Amino acid sequence: MQQAEFDSKGSRVRWTEVPGDEPARVYVHGLGAMSSVYHAHIAARPELAGRRSLFVDLPGHGLSDRPEHFGYTLEEHADALAAALDAAQLTGAEVIGHSMGGAVAIVLAHRRPELVSRLVLTEANLDAFPPPTAGSSGIASYDEDAFVDGGHARVLEAVGPLWAATMRLADPRALHRSAVGLRRGSDPVMRTILEGLTVDRVYLQGESSGELDGREGLEKAGVRVVTVPGAGHNVMFDHPEAFVAAVAGPA
Repeated sequence: MQQAEFDSKGSRVRWTEVPGDEPARVYVHGLGAMSSVYHAHIAARPELAGRRSLFVDLPGHGLSDRPEHFGYTLEEHADALAAALDAAQLTGAEVIGHSMGGAVAIVLAHRRPELVSRLVLTEANLDAFPPPTAGSSGIASYDEDAFVDGGHARVLEAVGPLWAATMRLADPRALHRSAVGLRRGSDPVMRTILEGLTVDRVYLQGESSGELDGREGLEKAGVRVVTVPGAGHNVMFDHPEAFVAAVAGPA
């Protein structure tokens, strides 16, 4: 396990790392998740072997610190992720981001372009104010104190055992602020940033999740959009072969 300070008060973002060749692959989890849980089985596949791989837990999640003073906006998460990559002495990394982690990866590529050479995004949030059915919308519908005082427990019961297994490890206040930040979106918004980037960009959409809004505009901007058959939001679990192929890139 490695760590790096991400604020002026000594708070640390942490990650586990597998040594190998560069460019490194950096895996970033979604809201209420952990990177190793969602991605270690992917990085271990023979098709991806031999590359340096980092599994970063964003502030408030997993193994990372959860300072109460921190805002947990997308920009702040991206800066914390940048602190991890700086400490790891990385540039030009391939960043693989799921859901909120994809939104953070997009903002990172905007704020610190030298750190990112490629983006592989799985159902990343691209727009502010996602539909009411989104997990972030349900969490953000609570007042922060109400979420901490009882809403967190109710959400854990509602999301099912898989998501709850990692969400219960996230700090409730950090989880709520992250959800609020995700609903607010970045400035400029994530979709606009993604369409303006020039690095290689792949976007995975689970077939069960329905058609991706604005797909035509993304493809026109050079984003390769892949609909993964038989998969939902968690493509890395539902169809790991397709996920591995996207991360590996062209032969």
